[in-house]
Amino acid sequence: MPAPLLIGISARIHHPSERTRTLGGVYTKTLHYLEQSVTQWVMSKNVLVFMIPAIESEGLVKRSEMRLYHYAEALDALVLQGGADIAPPTYGEEARDPEWVGDRVRDRYEIELFEAFVGKGKPVLGICRGCQMINVAFGGTLYQDITTQLPDAQSHRDVGQYEDKYHLAAFVPGSGLAKLYPERSEALINSIHHQAVNKLGRGLIVEAKSVPDGIVEAIRWRGPSYVVGVQWHPEFMFGSGMGSDHLDGTPILNEFLDAVRTRKLRR
Repeated sequence: MPAPLLIGISARIHHPSERTRTLGGVYTKTLHYLEQSVTQWVMSKNVLVFMIPAIESEGLVKRSEMRLYHYAEALDALVLQGGADIAPPTYGEEARDPEWVGDRVRDRYEIELFEAFVGKGKPVLGICRGCQMINVAFGGTLYQDITTQLPDAQSHRDVGQYEDKYHLAAFVPGSGLAKLYPERSEALINSIHHQAVNKLGRGLIVEAKSVPDGIVEAIRWRGPSYVVGVQWHPEFMFGSGMGSDHLDGTPILNEFLDAVRTRKLRR
């Protein structure tokens, strides 16, 4: 059997606050963690998953000793998972609302991580926030809040429904996603976001938009390596439990892993 693929997943970061400190215990500390669904989705035959922790200046590991590019050297690919808002200053704006200040610590960490993997020509898949991060890392911007900035758009998030809120997305004809799903032009996807891609980053193209409001739902880099971002959570949408109108996330995962294997064989 060939050596397994080694897939890194960026960490979500819990920052202690006055509210969480009242919970005591581990919640008084900074936490790096993964959502189980994304790890279980990426893990498949002959694939190992690793969480990549942020390396902070005040941490026990000194940046002069270990950098994020060492992970890009050791691992075969990167998944940027979902989570907190991207901070508006990261893409050159001020927060329009105090609730949308985002997580600049995670932004700096993920941009450095992303650039390290892209610099090595290794595949990157972005999910939800990860899609937005790819756009920002290439110099793009975001709508800080769909409801207030695009009042005619449909609702893209319902906290009560979480992953059970769906809307239609249409594939751009001739795009990579359209080729992955040749028998359909649109499908139901989950929607768990209030921010979205605004100005496209350098070298990116749109591969899917929400129906009917045209919000960007998927992007792909036209550069020399595989970089794809999807605004929905395909890790929640796979297997026999999904309805026929819902978009099975398995082809997206297969395309990503095929790109990883191809890149590894070329070394």
